[in-house]
Order: sequence, then structure tokens, then C-alpha cells
Amino acid sequence: MLNEDAQTEFTKTLSGRDVAQAGALCYRRIEGGGLDILFVGSRRNGRWGIPKGSVEDGEASSAAALREAFEEPGVVGIVDEPVFGSFSYRKETGPNHYQVAVHLLQVLRIADEFPEKSIRKTRWFPLKDAVHDAAQPGLRTLLSRVENPDL
Repeated sequence: MLNEDAQTEFTKTLSGRDVAQAGALCYRRIEGGGLDILFVGSRRNGRWGIPKGSVEDGEASSAAALREAFEEPGVVGIVDEPVFGSFSYRKETGPNHYQVAVHLLQVLRIADEFPEKSIRKTRWFPLKDAVHDAAQPGLRTLLSRVENPDL
């Protein structure tokens, strides 16, 4: 028989953990004043989303968003420190629940070399298309709130 603490830990393992992540909503202004959004393809299923990943101990979510934006699509840019919004999701392959704090990130350039260059596909989407093509419903909702603000 497991003691109470061990039973609680065992139950958390079976039902999944809450995992804090940070994501970067990478954008560029285009001619005519519109916005393009940069998506990365999931390594698991190729569906489109934003660069995101776990927040390391002691790391601000804005710093994690900037790090993920560089590692996955090679973005060099300016990240907004305040959280723009958040969404949550679950992966089909596991029980964890991911909560993503999303920061706006103005893309200045794309690096020639970056850690996941050989394993990630990237694509720019006009904002209106990004709203429809994002894989996670929560991300689609968040994108629908971006109405060409003064970014």
C-alpha cells in the first residue's frame, strides 16, 4: 500500500501534470500595414503553431519565449515582456496539460543557423489565414484578438 504522498504523486503521474510553457507570437508588418505571423510545424504531426516550450527554473516567460523563437524558427527580434494572452492544450501522446503564456515578438530577422533548422518547417501566414490554420483552438482564439494593434 502506498502512503498518502506516494499515492498523490502516483495519481498525478497517471492523470498528467500541469506544465508551464512560454510561446512567441512572431510577427512582421507588411506593406499596407497588415501583419504576417510566423508558424513552425510540429515535429510530431506537422501541424502549424507558434514556437513554444518549457519555462526553465528562474526564467521569465518572456525570456523563454525569446529563446524558443530562436531555437525553433531562428527568430531574432524584440519580445514584449507583458504576456499578450494564454492558451492550453494536451498532446495526443501523453496525459500532461500544457499552459502557454504567449508573448508578442517583432521579428527583425531570421538567423542563418539555429538549433532546430534541420527538423522544423516554418512558414509566414497573413494574420487572417493564421487564425484558421493554427492547430490549437486556444491559439486560434488568441490570434483572433490580434487586430493589427499598434505593434
